[in-house]
Amino acid sequence: MAEGLRAYGIIVSMWVRSTLTYRASFAMTVFGSFAATAFDFVAILMMFSHVDALGGYSLGEIAFLYGTAGTAFGLTELLMGSVQRLGRRVRDGTLDTLLVRPVPVLVQVAADRFALRRIGRLAQGMLVLGYALLVVDVHWTPLKVLLVPMTVISGAAIFGALYVAGAAFQFVAQDASEVQNAFTYGGNTLLQYPPSIFAKDLVRGVTFVLPLAFVNWLPALYVLDRENPLGLPQWLAFLPPLVAVGCGALAGLAWRAGLRSYRSTGS
Repeated sequence: MAEGLRAYGIIVSMWVRSTLTYRASFAMTVFGSFAATAFDFVAILMMFSHVDALGGYSLGEIAFLYGTAGTAFGLTELLMGSVQRLGRRVRDGTLDTLLVRPVPVLVQVAADRFALRRIGRLAQGMLVLGYALLVVDVHWTPLKVLLVPMTVISGAAIFGALYVAGAAFQFVAQDASEVQNAFTYGGNTLLQYPPSIFAKDLVRGVTFVLPLAFVNWLPALYVLDRENPLGLPQWLAFLPPLVAVGCGALAGLAWRAGLRSYRSTGS
């Protein structure tokens, strides 16, 4: 683990130095990333120019959901966004070059072409979360305060597990990046809105099948003193770290199975 993290840091630092060689270009791409994701929240602001609540949630509460999901996803995308290009490496056989290096393949795939510009998405999510913490009407307790960073970190880990599982699927499908995006980018968009506006079957699916609800819905319901639409107990709000560990273990098994099945291009 320590050697893998060290190798990841070395590869990332190389790409960061390369990126910062052209500082003006870097600044423009970061601003573009920030602006592109900011339009999602602008759409929410436009909704609230016509309504006072969405699914019974105020603007501050929606901002809290948006900020926690956006920050968690932004952190994962920054650190592991490159794994979605694995299918291309499988198709053209360039994955072979990673197999002969004395560094874990997943570390190399995650760090390869590290895009520092993605910090724009992370910054935008953090900005909205900061705004939400200032305006949301919550009776803060020490437990609720601790639950906020736990939610972000655990949510990032769950998204990371989805990235790894999606990459493992690409060993078989080879061109499945859009399928992976449906669960990562799509999941992020889903979690920006309250569960009360969705059908209960969908909420059950993202709670008991694909545990996206543990990214922010369940802990956010506890922080905001909101009732769970499925009538689930409040103690589920404290399970995201355990769910993240479980998802990570399953994703790791899927990754190892996919890597063992790899047979290069055959050419």
